[in-house]
Amino acid sequence: MDPVLPLEPAKPARINAIRAGLLCRCPNCGKGRLFAGFLKVVDRCAVCGFDYSRMNTGDGAAIFIMQIAGGLVVFSALYVQIAFDPPIWLLLLVSLPLVAGLSIGLMRPGKGLMIALQMRGKMDGAR
Repeated sequence: MDPVLPLEPAKPARINAIRAGLLCRCPNCGKGRLFAGFLKVVDRCAVCGFDYSRMNTGDGAAIFIMQIAGGLVVFSALYVQIAFDPPIWLLLLVSLPLVAGLSIGLMRPGKGLMIALQMRGKMDGAR
């Protein structure tokens, strides 16, 4: 007779939490939705049940996104101004919607990334 071995708890699937966060998926399982609205994080993952109520990213993502979008647009506008010397109204007409679009477009993946990094830090610190 074979001895009965205790069953090991099921290990979560090996996923890349950073990639899942950038794709706005649950960094724990990689399948569940991370957001209920535009930037409202779900309370629990519908697939794996991970509790997000303890996660608090605050405005960390917004700070990084503003610096990234602002830096790209400001240096691009500075280059265009020096190289082509367009009128200032044309530069503003292009730059302001560009910085707004970049900020809004990068906000969800940025916040997902911040949540994934926070989860990874807490898991590494617990070991």
